[in-house]
Amino acid sequence: MAHPTDIFDLGRLSLASGEGRRVDLNIRTDGFEFGGQRYDVEGGVVGAILDAARTTGAGYSLRLRFEAALEGPCVRCLESADQGVAVDAREVDQRGAGDELRSPYLDGDELDVKSWARDALALALPTRIVCREDCAGLCAVCGENLNRAGPDHHHEAEPDPRWAKLGELRFE
Repeated sequence: MAHPTDIFDLGRLSLASGEGRRVDLNIRTDGFEFGGQRYDVEGGVVGAILDAARTTGAGYSLRLRFEAALEGPCVRCLESADQGVAVDAREVDQRGAGDELRSPYLDGDELDVKSWARDALALALPTRIVCREDCAGLCAVCGENLNRAGPDHHHEAEPDPRWAKLGELRFE
């Protein structure tokens, strides 16, 4: 495995206007918090494909693709919810065309692929990370995992609090 890349120098590709190149990279990825839970990328490194093309006016058109295996808890039952996420991100950097066409990940010819990969991964995540789509979660009364609990799992209903004082009556 090649050494992980944090910053990639696009200048070393020596691209002419209209020319492009595909580069295979290993990118170090830090874990992050999502919904109050900690998630890490398996192995801490992802294999990625970077497509870089030179535009007119000394700019770049960039595409980053990779798949990451996330390790972390299910938001419903807190069991392991290891999940794969596919990322396909694009950036355009056209110098002199205004801030809306400037990539925040590009400084001169140096591309911060580590930050770009982390942000793109965060944007590609599902809204809820679950162990499976039909996860039943935890019992609100006792906290038991309802995925493992049998169909007979139930609790007696609490008495209506408006009638609670009647329970204090003692007949002798």
